[in-house]
Amino acid sequence: MVTIANYKISNTLGVGTFGKVKMAEHTLTGQKVAIKIINKRKMEHMNMHEKIRREIQILQFLKHPHVIRLYELLDTPSDIFMVMEYVQGGELFDHIVHKLKLQEDEARRFFQQILSGVEYCHQCMVTHRDLKPENLLLDSNLHVKIADFGLSNTMRDGEFLKTSCGSPNYASPEVVTGKAYVGPEVDVWSGGVVLYALLCGSLPFDDENVPNLFRKIKHGNFTLPGHLSSEAKDLIVQMLVVDPTRRITFSQIRRHSWFLKDLPEYLAVPLNLVAEKLEYQSDILEELEDMGMKIEDKENLKPEEKVAYHLLADRASKQSSFSNLMRKDPCTANAFRMFDDEEVLNVSKNFDQERAAPIYKAASADRSGMLGQASMAPECPWRLGVEAVMEASVLMTEVLLNLRDLGYEWHNVTPWRVRARPLVHQMGIMLTVQVYKCSSGKYMVDVLVPQGPSLPAVQAALQFIRRLCEREAVASNIVNRPQPARGRSRQGGDGYPQGTGPIASL
Repeated sequence: MVTIANYKISNTLGVGTFGKVKMAEHTLTGQKVAIKIINKRKMEHMNMHEKIRREIQILQFLKHPHVIRLYELLDTPSDIFMVMEYVQGGELFDHIVHKLKLQEDEARRFFQQILSGVEYCHQCMVTHRDLKPENLLLDSNLHVKIADFGLSNTMRDGEFLKTSCGSPNYASPEVVTGKAYVGPEVDVWSGGVVLYALLCGSLPFDDENVPNLFRKIKHGNFTLPGHLSSEAKDLIVQMLVVDPTRRITFSQIRRHSWFLKDLPEYLAVPLNLVAEKLEYQSDILEELEDMGMKIEDKENLKPEEKVAYHLLADRASKQSSFSNLMRKDPCTANAFRMFDDEEVLNVSKNFDQERAAPIYKAASADRSGMLGQASMAPECPWRLGVEAVMEASVLMTEVLLNLRDLGYEWHNVTPWRVRARPLVHQMGIMLTVQVYKCSSGKYMVDVLVPQGPSLPAVQAALQFIRRLCEREAVASNIVNRPQPARGRSRQGGDGYPQGTGPIASL
């Protein structure tokens, strides 16, 4: 068994153009990873420096539960080692081949995850440009992980892309004809071909003769089998429109009846994660020290310490590969308890309406800081909020009673901020509920997900907000009542910086 840096490399998972993908184990944590080995000589011979550089740069930036994770890079004189998330379920392509075709409910679940991941990439100004079942991996729970960003590119305002790339069967008409395109529209087309493959077990455009294949794509000639529902047929037809200006967009797909059926709450809005400084969780740092790693500066970890930390944090959740990005506020375990009615009222009376943390500055404000005193809640990747015009003490009382009714115990960090967790612990779910002052008499209840498996935690946050809005004392005072079915999010306007404001319409 070969050892490279902190990894024991074992069997080969796959072979690519530039080298192999190997299974490996992190020697300290014991976590399995996949290492993509890129041979520098082959890379130089094929003049693919830019392609590799772009893929690495993009993967280092993207962090989403349905996008493959890059942990670190190792550079040697002969090879580049990309240490990546190990996804053991294989390719979606093999899953389709095994089942021949999928039932609509299963195909819908895959498609909802694919759209969420690709939409996140677009929010980060990245187009994939090579969506196909072979590049969509499945984890042990059959959750999609979008992989292979070798043909991806970044988008810039006012610029068009012209590169003809991607697999021919999944390429859009504008790509095969060499016309300029912005980027997202080609991923919509490829996504439509993937959806067709999921539902039909075959491709809409297929021909052994490439010129004939391109002719079919340019004219949009395909047939739909009779077993598909009318809603599925309608969505595919709208995604495979030859004219990119008339092709359905991702935001329109989100409102389509077929897509909305059984849509998980965590996917009901675009997932827009904000890059920020990570606050490391003390329990994971302690575990690393117990394993023998001597951490001198817990605020600024060394590169190898960061990798080990991320691997341990990711181990805590089988559903998500970025739960370790969630913040964790320091508080002791015995500080959590269930409050009775009298204690709830006493806590809420201490809520000072004038000291509630104010809302963010306008969109032009500096994102590096927020208004207010030290009582301000820190930045957090997830924000789910609702606004109400009512007395702050009454609103805080309803927040605490809502937590109690939902079976949470909590710890009061401040009179206007509580950390809560289920009495029956569920995979380490933890919520932070914060009340902000928007204006005179107007307050916002914001739910942050600081730690734990992100997908179940976000669902718990959505449940909290929905139940709070249904409470009699709150319902008649809500501003912009949440609408889960619409899947709308507020970004950039109404006084929130792009990507950092709370989601006001769920």
